[in-house]
Amino acid sequence: IVTIEYEEQPAVVGAVPDSKEMQDKARKLAADAVLGTARVLIPTLVTALPPVRHDHRDQGPLAHRLWARLTGRPADDASLRVLDTALGLLVDHDLAASTLSERVAASARAHAYAAVSAGLGVLEGPLHGAAGGLAHRLILEVLDRGSAGPVIADELREGRRIPGLGHRLYPGEDPRARALFALLEDIPRAAPALAAARDIVATTARHTPLHANVDLALAVFTASSGMPSSASETIFAVARTAGWIAHALEEYGERPLRMRPSGRYVGPRPPQPLPE
Repeated sequence: IVTIEYEEQPAVVGAVPDSKEMQDKARKLAADAVLGTARVLIPTLVTALPPVRHDHRDQGPLAHRLWARLTGRPADDASLRVLDTALGLLVDHDLAASTLSERVAASARAHAYAAVSAGLGVLEGPLHGAAGGLAHRLILEVLDRGSAGPVIADELREGRRIPGLGHRLYPGEDPRARALFALLEDIPRAAPALAAARDIVATTARHTPLHANVDLALAVFTASSGMPSSASETIFAVARTAGWIAHALEEYGERPLRMRPSGRYVGPRPPQPLPE
C-alpha cells in the first residue's frame, strides 16, 4: 500500500543551461504562443469531426459548427442557445480530475498540446466526461420503458451508481444543470426527455437524496436532439479545452514541478534487512 502526499518541493539550485533548445521551449510556453495555440486548437477539435450532413458548410459561431457534427437535424435558435450555454458552463469547474492532471503536465513544462492531451485522457473516464453518455442511455431506457421505477430498481439492484445524479461540490442541484434545464423548457421536443429526467430524480430520491448534475441536463439535450450517447463527452471536451489552456497559462507562471508528489511506503517491512 502506497499513500501519496503532495508537498511543496524545494527550488532547484543552480543555473539552467542557456541553450537554444531551452530558449525555444520558453518561447512556446510564453503567453502569446499558448493563446495562439488555443485559437487554433479549439476550432480544430470541432472541424476534425466529420459533419453528419454532407451539405453542411461551416460558418457562424462555434456552437453552430459543433451542432452539425453531433446531429443531422437542422439547427434552431433554441437548441443552439442550449449548446452555446453548455460550452460556456463547462469551460472550468475548480480542480476537476482532468484539470488537475493537465496542471501537473504544465507543471512539468509540457507544451500546451501535451497538457490538453493529459486532460483529455482523464476526461474519458466514466466518472468524469463520459458520465453524460451513461446518463443519455439511462434517459433513453426510461423513455423506452415508460417509467423510471423499474430502471432505477435494476440499477440499484446491481449496485451501480445512478448516472447524472449527485456531485461532491453541491449538496443540492448542480447550478449548471439548473441553467440548462431552464433553457430546455423552451424546446418542445425536449419535453419527454425532461420528464424522464425528473422521474429519475424523484424515483432515486426515495432511496438516496441525490440531485441532478450537469451530466443529466446534457443527456436530456443530447437524447432529445438526435445525438449519439458520446455527444456530451464531445461537448465537454471542446468546452473544457479552453479552461485547460487558461490553467496551463497560470501554471507556466509557477515554479516548475511544484506539484511533484512523494510516496510514503506503509506496507509490511521486508523480512530481512536489505544488503547495503
